[in-house]
Amino acid sequence: MGIIISSIDYILNNAKANSLWPLTFATSCCGIEMMQTVASDNDIARFGSEVFRGSPRQADLLICAGTITHKMAPALLRLYNQMPEPKYVIAMGACTCGGGMFNETSYSVINGIDKIIPVDIYLPMCPPRPEALLDAIRKLQKNIKKESIKTRKQFVEAHNTRLTECEDILIEHKEGY
Repeated sequence: MGIIISSIDYILNNAKANSLWPLTFATSCCGIEMMQTVASDNDIARFGSEVFRGSPRQADLLICAGTITHKMAPALLRLYNQMPEPKYVIAMGACTCGGGMFNETSYSVINGIDKIIPVDIYLPMCPPRPEALLDAIRKLQKNIKKESIKTRKQFVEAHNTRLTECEDILIEHKEGY
């Protein structure tokens, strides 16, 4: 039985890893670098990710690039929840990963999107070069090829309780305005 499951995992994981369909959530300067990744100099099409989706229901990779404020957090969480499983997240930029230069000086910036949604790959530069994003996609592909159906399910379940708590906090924050 284990041989059959591991063979199915191998086939499915290779298909998933080589056809990631990204959804963009670009809010500031990191978004320009993400757009540059699609240009001919970098050519993200080599990794099967050339078509950025406009709908979360068609995407399985969320590339969050830029500063996330408390007012944007509900929209980000809604987009993440609308994506079908399995879904993956790349946090692109210092502001996305930990608040960046606004970490201590701004009350409205969330210090890391991992407080809202689970993150698979962190890319903490200011701003990251397109080559760094391509490297992050390659690392994500390697991780996808190694994972099994059971481990991904455990990863998602471990974060579901945190997401429910986060939704409650965001609702309380919204009512405070």
